[in-house]
Amino acid sequence: MIKLTHLAGEPFVLNAELIRYIEASPDTFITLVNGDRIVVREGTDVVVDRVIEYHQRKNLLPPGITRPNSGET
Repeated sequence: MIKLTHLAGEPFVLNAELIRYIEASPDTFITLVNGDRIVVREGTDVVVDRVIEYHQRKNLLPPGITRPNSGET
């Protein structure tokens, strides 16, 4: 589970296992595996970092793995 903020400012917790993909246009949209879309205040890099940290806490990724620098914000 990762903590995020709705665009309106309301915090919520999302099951990171349900994320299909994340896009910025310019707001950050998270599309879930069931097709639902959520708009969040956090940028794509922040969401990706939180997903990586989530998987590391579950021991699905080894420590030290970071998001590749893609040049995007």
